[in-house]
Amino acid sequence: MCQISRREWLKLASMMTVAGAAPLLASAAARAAAEPDAPLRIGYLPITDATPLLVAHNNGYFEQAGIKAEKPTLLRSWAQLIEAFLSGQVNVVHLLSPMTVWARYGSQAQAKVVAWNHVNGSAITVANDVDKIGDLGGKTFAVPFWYSIHNVVLQGLLAANGLTPVLKKSGTPAANEVNLIVMAPSDMPPALAAKQIAGYIVAEPFNAAAENLKVGKVLRFTGDVWKNHACCVVTMHERDLTSRPEWSQKVVDAIVKAQAWTREHPADAARLLSKEGQNRYTPHPFQVLQRVLAPDASEQGRYLADKAILHADWHEKRIDFQPYPYPSYTEALVRHMQKTQVEGNAQFLAKLDPSFVARDLVDDRFVKKSIAAAGGMKAFGLPDGFTRQEVIVV
Repeated sequence: MCQISRREWLKLASMMTVAGAAPLLASAAARAAAEPDAPLRIGYLPITDATPLLVAHNNGYFEQAGIKAEKPTLLRSWAQLIEAFLSGQVNVVHLLSPMTVWARYGSQAQAKVVAWNHVNGSAITVANDVDKIGDLGGKTFAVPFWYSIHNVVLQGLLAANGLTPVLKKSGTPAANEVNLIVMAPSDMPPALAAKQIAGYIVAEPFNAAAENLKVGKVLRFTGDVWKNHACCVVTMHERDLTSRPEWSQKVVDAIVKAQAWTREHPADAARLLSKEGQNRYTPHPFQVLQRVLAPDASEQGRYLADKAILHADWHEKRIDFQPYPYPSYTEALVRHMQKTQVEGNAQFLAKLDPSFVARDLVDDRFVKKSIAAAGGMKAFGLPDGFTRQEVIVV
């Protein structure tokens, strides 16, 4: 439903090259020239990653800032979302953080990260008879996208447990191998129930959905491996940041305001995102979204007992919202991507300098002002300052 099939992957891999992206980039440039005052057009997938964009729209924050905003466009795959963004059909999206590296340096797309959309919000879900990472040897495991924090974190965990990730299209993996496949998240819980896969790693609410359906269990939360990692980030066209800085500032202001509101009203956010909400932004029931955004405090003890959470002292939320794109994260992400297996041509990754990417991919001018207007970093439960040390324990 909201991620990418193998067929779409092949289409997207073909499109996301310098030559393949050129027509779309030309189209985007033409559209921008024709619409210098284009309204805000949000593109999103129906997952919790989109929360700040949808809350900002629902709560009227864009209009309050004087921005004309169209109703957000729900798209069904990463291929559709990227194509809509590159062609100029939408101008603000949430993208998987590794996908932005791929877009800017693998295809030369003029995309910029302006803020983080959320942190954590993902997990490893497995069949009920799988009790540890080592049990995945010789089995097939699903990821939502090759260029995702999910694939990065998973492959690190596999390696730490003496397992080798393989991308086999046929044949049975060896006892020390785990065969990785790309699968749409909406297909993951049914595939797990049918024993077609041993598990999956994905964004919410598909881990919560498996729990509610009792077809699987959370083996590990990704935020318990990489502390407060970014998953999806707010991405905009570089031309808008350059030619419409005041407009861009207002867009980021509204998104940051929505993040602060969501932290204070998690249950309300779950309801407005749900199929019971007025705008029906997603097809998910409130009960499932509530489990992610406003979980019962009693669940912490169960996850500690099951070792889905090993670092209780980190005080991680299942999903949280803070907008600042720490440079240290981008640098660490690039280094880990350079060691992660993906399908297709990834030679561009080896040439990337992590510190350069942190400066070039991310434009934090706007979000710093937005954070100040929202009350500073303390409004998001963080100390003042824009540096941190990455904590990754596999």
